[in-house]
Amino acid sequence: MPWKQAYRSLYYATAPEPDDPPLDPKTTALLVIDVQNTYLARPERGSLATEAERAHFDAWTPFHERMHAAVIPNIATVLAKFRTAGIERMFARIACVTRDGRDRSLSQKKPGFNYLLLPHLEDPSQIVPALAPQGDEIVVTKTTDSALTGTNLRLMLANMGIRTVVVAGIFTDQCISSTVRSLADESFEVVVLDDCCAAASDEIHVRELEIINMIYCHVMSHEELLGLMQL
Repeated sequence: MPWKQAYRSLYYATAPEPDDPPLDPKTTALLVIDVQNTYLARPERGSLATEAERAHFDAWTPFHERMHAAVIPNIATVLAKFRTAGIERMFARIACVTRDGRDRSLSQKKPGFNYLLLPHLEDPSQIVPALAPQGDEIVVTKTTDSALTGTNLRLMLANMGIRTVVVAGIFTDQCISSTVRSLADESFEVVVLDDCCAAASDEIHVRELEIINMIYCHVMSHEELLGLMQL
C-alpha cells in the first residue's frame, strides 16, 4: 500500500492524503537511533539451560531476523545514498559516561528490559559495524529514550538549518517513538522509514507506526523516500 494510505489509525481513517513532506537535501538529515551491538548480541540457543530461556530466545528470533535481513541493510542503503548526495547523517546511541551508570536516567536504572548499563567506551554500546559512522558524522550519546530530550541534538539541528529529520533504528515503540514525538513538538518535519525500524515484535512495530503516523510524522519505506528525493 502506498505510504499516503498506509498505517492509518482510526483518527485518520478518513483524512485526505497528506502532501509530500519537504525533503530539500540542504535542510534534511537522517537520524539513525540505537542500532548498537548490545541489541544484536545473542547466546547460542543450545547453551540455554531451561525451557523458559529457550522460549524467550525463540520469541526474539523474528526481531533478529528482521534486523539482519531488512533493517540493517536498508539503513545501510539510505546511509550510502545520503553520503553520496552530501545530505546530513546523524546517529544516536544509548551510553552512560560512568562505568557504574550513576549518570543514567531513572528509566534505565529500573529492573527489566530497559535496565541498561552501557558505558560509552565499551563494545556493547557501540553502533553496529555495518552502520558505523564515517568522517565527521555526528553521534549523540543519551541515557533517555528521546534523542532530543537527552542531548544537544535540537541545538545542532537548528545550527545546521535542518527542518526535516528522517528517522530509522530501534525500538519503534520506545526510542523511535519518543524521539519522533519530541521532534514533532519542536516543529520539525519527521519521516519514519518503516522498513528501517523494528520493535520486539512485528505487531508492536505496526501498532506504534499507526499511532504516530500523520500526527507526529509521515511513515514510508526507504524506497519511497529515495524516490521522493530522487536519490
